[in-house]
Amino acid sequence: MEGRPSPLGEPHVHPAAKVLCRGPVEPLVFLANFALVLQGPLTTQYLWYRFSADLGYNGTRDRGSCRNHSVNPTMQEVETLTSHWTLYMNLGGFLVGLFSSTLLGAWSDCVGRRPLLVLASLGLLLQALVSIFVVQLQLHVGYFVLGRILCALFGDFSGLLAASFASVADVSSNNSRTIRMALLEACIGVAGMLASLLGGHWLQAQGYANPFWLALALLIAMTLYAAFFFGETMKEPTPARLFTLRHHRSIVQLYMAPAPEKSRKHLALYSLVIFVVITVHFGAQDILTIYELSKPLCWDSKLIGYGSAAGHLQYLSSLLGLRLLQSCLADAWVAEIGLAFNILGMVVFAFATITPLMFTGYGLLFLSLVITPIVRAKLSRLVRKSEQGALFSAVACVNGLAMMTASGIFNSLYPATLNFMKGFPFLLGAGLLFIPAILIGMLEKTNPHPEFL
Repeated sequence: MEGRPSPLGEPHVHPAAKVLCRGPVEPLVFLANFALVLQGPLTTQYLWYRFSADLGYNGTRDRGSCRNHSVNPTMQEVETLTSHWTLYMNLGGFLVGLFSSTLLGAWSDCVGRRPLLVLASLGLLLQALVSIFVVQLQLHVGYFVLGRILCALFGDFSGLLAASFASVADVSSNNSRTIRMALLEACIGVAGMLASLLGGHWLQAQGYANPFWLALALLIAMTLYAAFFFGETMKEPTPARLFTLRHHRSIVQLYMAPAPEKSRKHLALYSLVIFVVITVHFGAQDILTIYELSKPLCWDSKLIGYGSAAGHLQYLSSLLGLRLLQSCLADAWVAEIGLAFNILGMVVFAFATITPLMFTGYGLLFLSLVITPIVRAKLSRLVRKSEQGALFSAVACVNGLAMMTASGIFNSLYPATLNFMKGFPFLLGAGLLFIPAILIGMLEKTNPHPEFL
């Protein structure tokens, strides 16, 4: 960390030029999400496999036998255990991450973005290493929870995203910020799509271990890139203590310190918009693999890979849709259209009993991810340059709370409603999305305070 080149020796070079000549942040986000998505569905399927083996259930080894089963108590127990352990993993990570990612994000406003990017990369690497030990040595699945907690201590993916979005805000103008944020999210989507396609086929061909080894190799490369090739985007990074309440105070001051009233009101309400959207997005994502593995869909690993790829294609289609719609509509209207399609997709998921209907649901989500870059850009314009790290730490905190809420609600609700209506959590998600739709309309109508430049 101490050997980081200081921009103080190059006062006449614009920080954007340094990003271009050294290394941009996008490859970090791409590699991190590729590794995470490669591991995510495989971890869920591995949990399903372990619990099935423990309970003597083999109904999903081929799709025909799965579909021919009537209501099977053993299958429902496998679903419940898989859902609950996914919840434990997420809660362990999110509870620790709420403290660490907010602390580290505000710290990056002083020391620069690189230290946080390196720490978050190391955390993701440690998680992949623990997963490899679990799979290779058949350790207790509780070690997956330990891996998530270790990752969260170093900032987790949310800390990496906080530093990445802050670095984009450092070097982008107000006019270009929305599309730059969308480009960064598109990196998430393209990486996820490729990893999903690879993971499903690789799992069928060679089992669980090799994809985890690839994820580890990518995360090692990513850590080296963050440490030695990323171009620092802060003009004047300065040394600062990490463990101090000042960093958390800077986040609280964003919402509480005296400032033009409407600016802070919009800051809080746009944060609520992100909270609800992320809750629904990750809540649905948490249960989709289990939903697809079980009756009546009974998908195998290839189909799950295709479904995950279709889900990540939304990042790219949302970027293209945003670019197209921005030429004729205000950002708020683009967000409302995205929410409308998101609601439709959730409703289709709730009633999907055959594979074509499930992919129709994925198709309807093609504009669902225009909302987050729009809201992030709006939030970024409501604070000063010196507050960007604290802002995106606050957004990371909101993301963490949303993910924790999503896991608590969706992973608990899914097994509880199996006998009533299997797709009910998706209907709940569709209903919740009316909240951000109403809030965005209200916020635009009240004409926010002029933004800080």
